[in-house]
Amino acid sequence: MKRQVPFVQYKKEPQLAASFRSMLTAISIAGALAGAALFLLVSVCPRFAVPYSFTLYDKRDALLGASVADDGQWRFPPPKTIPESYKIALILYEDSFFYLHPGFDPIAIGRAFFSNFRAGRIVSGGSTITMQTVRLSQQQAPRTLPQKIKEVFLSCILELMYSKESILYLYAAHAPYGGNVVGLEAASWRYFERSPEQLTWAEACTLAVLPNQPSLVRPGLQKEKLKAKRDMLLKRLYQRKYIDLQTYKLSLAEPVPEAPRPLPQAAPHYLQFIKQQQKNRTEKYSSGIDAHIQTTALAITSRHAEKLAEQGVANLAAIIIDNATGLPIAYIGNAARNPRQNADVDMIQARRSSGSLLKPFLFAGLLDAGMLLPDQLMIDLPTRVGSYIPQNNSNAYSGAVPASEALSMSLNIPFVRALQAYTIPAFLHLLKRCGFTTFDRTADEYGLPLILGGGELTLYQAVLAYRAMLLQSMHRQPDKQYPLSSGACRLAFEALIQGNRPGEEALWLSYASSQKIAWKTGTSFGNRDAWSIGVTPLFTVGVWAGNATGEGNPAIKSAAAAAPLMFELFSILPTSSWESKNPDDFERIQVCANSGYLAGIYCEKKTQMLKPKDAQSGTICPYCRAVSLTPDGAYQAIAADIPVLPKIENRFVLPAGIAYYYAKQHRTYAPLPPWLPKSAGNTAPEFDILFPQPAAQVFIPIEIEGSLGAMTAEAVHSDPNAIIYWDLDGTYLGKTQAYHQWNIQAPKGEHLLTLTDNRGRQIRRRFTVLPRHRTQP
Repeated sequence: MKRQVPFVQYKKEPQLAASFRSMLTAISIAGALAGAALFLLVSVCPRFAVPYSFTLYDKRDALLGASVADDGQWRFPPPKTIPESYKIALILYEDSFFYLHPGFDPIAIGRAFFSNFRAGRIVSGGSTITMQTVRLSQQQAPRTLPQKIKEVFLSCILELMYSKESILYLYAAHAPYGGNVVGLEAASWRYFERSPEQLTWAEACTLAVLPNQPSLVRPGLQKEKLKAKRDMLLKRLYQRKYIDLQTYKLSLAEPVPEAPRPLPQAAPHYLQFIKQQQKNRTEKYSSGIDAHIQTTALAITSRHAEKLAEQGVANLAAIIIDNATGLPIAYIGNAARNPRQNADVDMIQARRSSGSLLKPFLFAGLLDAGMLLPDQLMIDLPTRVGSYIPQNNSNAYSGAVPASEALSMSLNIPFVRALQAYTIPAFLHLLKRCGFTTFDRTADEYGLPLILGGGELTLYQAVLAYRAMLLQSMHRQPDKQYPLSSGACRLAFEALIQGNRPGEEALWLSYASSQKIAWKTGTSFGNRDAWSIGVTPLFTVGVWAGNATGEGNPAIKSAAAAAPLMFELFSILPTSSWESKNPDDFERIQVCANSGYLAGIYCEKKTQMLKPKDAQSGTICPYCRAVSLTPDGAYQAIAADIPVLPKIENRFVLPAGIAYYYAKQHRTYAPLPPWLPKSAGNTAPEFDILFPQPAAQVFIPIEIEGSLGAMTAEAVHSDPNAIIYWDLDGTYLGKTQAYHQWNIQAPKGEHLLTLTDNRGRQIRRRFTVLPRHRTQP
């Protein structure tokens, strides 16, 4: 039997579906109408499509400077707040029922209509603050009846879309204040040189009445009329009990401004730098600059700039970085007073030769690579690599010098030789990872001069790179991929704090030590750039001195042109103490007290030293060895030379070339005694050729008159009375005693120089003379 399905079920389902579809249709239509209404409101709502001035503020919201807007107006970005005094004065003067009306005031409009009718001209507009805001957004709209009706309509929309407070902010940001001054913020600074929050009641009233007739009532042109309007508003404030009698009387006594005043220009170069960086992302920039420190630093830098200008050094720049934030607290891009001397050029951002500023980074890199220990001797001898001949600033040589002293003394030759061992590509890679982005050429193009200023950097990059090294040394480096270890960075800074200093820099040593400033100077080739960068746990200070044109000057020396300013800037900053070294960053090792290398079995004097914990193992001392002597120590001898057992001593012995210069600096250095005459053990030479170096390539010029020039070869001997015989390519040249130099004339090509001393010991040196060039007059 078939189951009967009630017919009513088929009757109800179409009815429910139809009702649901009708409801959805109604909702869709209502949504579309609401959306259309909202779109209409938004599309007709007044907007301010105007450019704004770029404004720069300090860390406490003090104005540092501003640039005019693209349309030539001083129009600051809309404020987030406006002072209560100005708000009260504005509403009382312009629109007493502002918080009550829907955008327009019918009573005020009616009163204005009859006033204008009786006068036969427009004497009152009857506009509310909302209507005035609408009119300001219309830009030069005519004051006609149709326009007034349009403003009423748009005012209602504006009231629907914005809160009363927002409307006040829009008005305050766009109201005209005479000339090209637009908005409360700009007017407050142009007329009273302070922010709106610092305005007195009299000043707030002045700015409240001024937009009412900005073309008629201008400060400096109709001073008495402006004062009368302001005083009338002050009286109303007193009558309404917004101010007391004393405030009222004092406010009446305040003068009105005579004319717009210049805006602050405390950091003009930083303003332009930040404006370029922001690229229209914001019109108001709150910086880390401290206005007080900026003003003081500018005064100090300007004073130093005046002294340098007397010596022909036109430009001077300085920057102070807060190490906690990495932001400048003072930024003096160029202290030049004369606009003709490139005063507008921001020398903090200019690419200049680095001088010796990169040496601490190479020092730390060598420590981490295990190629150097903090006091390991670095060779300081006359050096030639191809045609490149580096020189120390002192034009003197130490033979060998502890690495930390080579850094603090900023010796060039040890670091050129060290870079050659570290390799230029590896060092370039290290520099880029340390934050330097301006080294954009290849390693071959830079060559070894890179470490002495062969590359360019900016002062801004340099101070940030030194700060990054500081953060790493203190375990505060946010970059987990930073290439240098904390221990290496700390040891580099300790060398810069405690080390000896050359020449004039030694005068600053006591001051730097009292504050424990890690500081590094640098002077570029040709005296074109003088640098000085100092670091404490709190601040990094950088100074550059020179000529923006790149012109060199003997007065452009870091010790005289840059370091004094750097130390004076530190004197205006809070002092700080360095944290104790973190023991987890270091490994204590035993080193030779004479050479600074890892102590070997022949090192008599040993001491403890710290090295970066994760650094590779160092090298065993190559200079200490066992020496066989006669019993009285007067001669070197072996057992076959004497009838008694020789005396064996462990001695610190440097190669002859190094010892020649080292002994001049270290009177306690004891050279080995001579060999016993006719000793069978006397096989090693005790002299060396300083120049030419192995495989050297040299130029021997043709002199102006056409004659062949010469190169000066030089040798040293451990025996001051020794005689050296000179031979070139098998041709005997002559002999020397005491001072061993010989002027050699040789054609282009490969040559062999052979030296023989009076004991028959011989050394040879191959070198190449490159094609000749006529010297220039």
